[in-house]
Order: sequence, then structure tokens, then C-alpha cells
Amino acid sequence: MKYRTVLLFGAPGSGKGTQGKILGTIPHFYHFSCGEVFRNVRPDSELGRIFLEYSGKGQLVPDEHTIRLWGKTIEDSERSGRYNSQTDTMVLDGIPRNVHQAEMLKDTIEVKALFYLSCPDLNKLVARIQRRALSENRLDDANMEIIRQRLDTYDQTTKPVLEFYGKKLVHTIDSTQSPINVLRDILRILATV
Repeated sequence: MKYRTVLLFGAPGSGKGTQGKILGTIPHFYHFSCGEVFRNVRPDSELGRIFLEYSGKGQLVPDEHTIRLWGKTIEDSERSGRYNSQTDTMVLDGIPRNVHQAEMLKDTIEVKALFYLSCPDLNKLVARIQRRALSENRLDDANMEIIRQRLDTYDQTTKPVLEFYGKKLVHTIDSTQSPINVLRDILRILATV
């Protein structure tokens, strides 16, 4: 059985976490934020040390570790009753981050839609990331060099995932709108999927 899934996709600061949190409050939707899960891993654990090593440089955590953490978290969520694979749609935010991860997940998830939160204004993305650094105490979002590295990594490594899933599944949403209007656009499409 594959997990019924929708993907939230976009550059750092495009609003994936905001929209994922909202969608996760709707009955039968389960939000999984890869970044949030990594930030909550104990820093003295193996995965915690790996996350700190890579995020401190603005780099992605290696695929095998990311997929392993994802799988463990999903199993734990099913066991605890927070997620029911029979009735819930999984909302993934921050995974897959590259084509290799998408390949690794293709036998596990059934992607019903990919919402590409597009924000072509680089200055807006940087401002959002810096605001988030202050409001969420995310030190990796405060350093301009790390922000540039993360945006470059997104362009080179993550953006090709759009082609992997193809035009039929990709829905481009203007993320420069207010969060409520972005949500409206997502819900309009979700209602037809």
C-alpha cells in the first residue's frame, strides 16, 4: 500500500510550513515537515549531529538519513494514532528535496498533487527567511551566506523535482499573495483531487 500524499514545494521562505500547518488541522490530513522533524531531533543523537553538521552550512542532509528519519517518524505517528494511512492524506513539506529522494519514495507514496509555491522575488524570500529566524529562533536562517547557499541548493538540486512529477501533478501557486489567498488556491485544487 502507498501513502496517499500531496506535496508542498517551493524555495526556502515560500510558505510551505505555514500552509502545511494549516492543512494539517483539517480532519484526515496529516502534515509532515521534514525540517521541523530534523530541528526537533536530539542534537546528541546520530541524526541530530548529522543535521547540525549539514544545516550549519546551508546544505541538505544526505538522502539516506532523510528518508530513514521520514520513515521512522511516519511509523511512530501511525503507532501513536496521529496518522492513519487508511483514511488520512499525508501533506509533505520539505521532502522529497531532490530527484534521488523522489525515486526512493516512489514505491511508498502516491502523489495526488504537488503545490509549487512560487515566489520569484528573491528579496521577498530573503526577508521572510530572516523574519522566520527571529520569530522561530532558527539560527540557520539568520546568516546571509547560509541563506544564499540554501537558495542556490534549492535551484540546483530541489527544483528538478518539479520535472520528475510532471505537469499533470504540478499546480503553481503564487506565494507572494497573503497566506489566506494561497490557502484558498490550494483548497480549490485539493477539492478536485
